[in-house]
Amino acid sequence: MKLTGLAVLVLSLASLAFAAEDVVTATHGTIDKLDSTAKTISVKTADGTEHVFQWTKDTTVHGTDAAAKDSWHGLKEGSEVVAHSTARGGEDTAVEVDKLGDKGLEKTEGTVKEIDRGGKKLVVETADGTEHTFQLSGHAAADAGKDIAAGTEKGTKIVVYSTKASGKKVAHFFEKI
Repeated sequence: MKLTGLAVLVLSLASLAFAAEDVVTATHGTIDKLDSTAKTISVKTADGTEHVFQWTKDTTVHGTDAAAKDSWHGLKEGSEVVAHSTARGGEDTAVEVDKLGDKGLEKTEGTVKEIDRGGKKLVVETADGTEHTFQLSGHAAADAGKDIAAGTEKGTKIVVYSTKASGKKVAHFFEKI
């Protein structure tokens, strides 16, 4: 009986450790440095903080020319990006990088009409009264717009960065403005 209890405890702690590593956070800033030797990308946020992320073969990129053949998938120093990262083995690892700005993801500014993180849906009304419905990517549903408190989101001014897939707008990142 004691052995079974100990096994359950060990497995529970191990699953918590793996779950903690899967937490993804979003960092919005400008690429300060790309290091192909170290396989790192350095992103400087608006407040001047420098964040360094490991780059892996599994890191995905949105908002660049899909045909870009270089190791950085069309990203370069000075590009405005959102790096979605997770702590793995004590290092911040970029799991997804979204290129914003010129020729990057499409930008939509407006006010929130609805956010349904569980249903992965976001509805925004632009200044001209047009409603735009976005499907939230997994990262957007989990870690974007965290400064928008549940229950107070309607009417909040935001900017949404999206792509189109199968005729639908997919929001990869949004934040309060």
